[in-house]
Amino acid sequence: MRLFPALLRRAAAVLAMVAIAGQAASAAPRALPVGRCLNLGNHLDTGDAQDKRLAAEDFHNIRAAGFTTVRLPVNWAKYSDPVGRGHGISPLWMARVSAMVDAALDAGLNVILDSHHFDALHGDPAAASPWLAALWYQIGWQLADRPTTRLWFEIDNEPSDRLTNANLMATLGPALAAIRQSNPDRPVLIGGENWSNVESLASLPLPADAHVYPTFHYYTPMGFTHQGASWVRPPQPAGRSFGTPADMARLAADAERVRQFIARTGRVPVLGETGVFTSVPLPQRAAYTRAVYQAFAPQGVGVCEWAYTNTFAFYDWRARQWLPGLLEAIGLKPGKAR
Repeated sequence: MRLFPALLRRAAAVLAMVAIAGQAASAAPRALPVGRCLNLGNHLDTGDAQDKRLAAEDFHNIRAAGFTTVRLPVNWAKYSDPVGRGHGISPLWMARVSAMVDAALDAGLNVILDSHHFDALHGDPAAASPWLAALWYQIGWQLADRPTTRLWFEIDNEPSDRLTNANLMATLGPALAAIRQSNPDRPVLIGGENWSNVESLASLPLPADAHVYPTFHYYTPMGFTHQGASWVRPPQPAGRSFGTPADMARLAADAERVRQFIARTGRVPVLGETGVFTSVPLPQRAAYTRAVYQAFAPQGVGVCEWAYTNTFAFYDWRARQWLPGLLEAIGLKPGKAR
């Protein structure tokens, strides 16, 4: 593979351009045309071993509901060689993911394709950075001929643990450089520390690359959105409702954080994930979904709901119907293409 010599030169150039997102913004903020977006969570990021396997008809179903973009989380590291110099991705896995990207594009959807659940990167960023770069080198060449106006890359989902804003671009810069070898102008998303929460935008370092866009996630308050979720530590007890004056004041303050970020940087972030666990009653899930959408979307922020059929589901695939109230909360109607 011709990755490393050219990549190291490109990475050095990328790092030389890095600046904290806080310098003077251009007159017209730059935004991706994400619109209403739905995550395909707990499918390709967990090994595609779900009861519901993604198929082409799912993307037509999503488009018919009015979504314009899907975010496709993928666990690339699990299906690659962790020790080989090129960190080769399984050809079968590459073909599977490529087929899903193409199915989404064929259905008329934009696609955000990310790297999900790369725990080794978060535990030891410096050691795993070359692995990440090698993955994106392969992905970039595989998908280089897909339209840059509709397929966008997200280098790493929810930086956490030892991957912070302080070492973010030193870690992700080589991957960005690898992408740029085959995709010089494809939009690329970068999120910040602490699982890309909204506060991370304040010190998010971004390169002076006109095709890089910030992203953040929003599950505040966690005591509401994640109540009953078995993987959360400490567990969040059931019964928390949403909509108190304190809840609405916090949401307004966080929307103001985003407004200030846009004014300061000239870049409109993508809200890559938001949602409520399915243990919460549907009316409360819908109320939260509506409030978050109305707080951020008017600023031009594309909002990606988590998720299609799993954990925070919008769609009941067994009953073959959208769950009541959730589409309406973001201004959509079941079965109405837009």
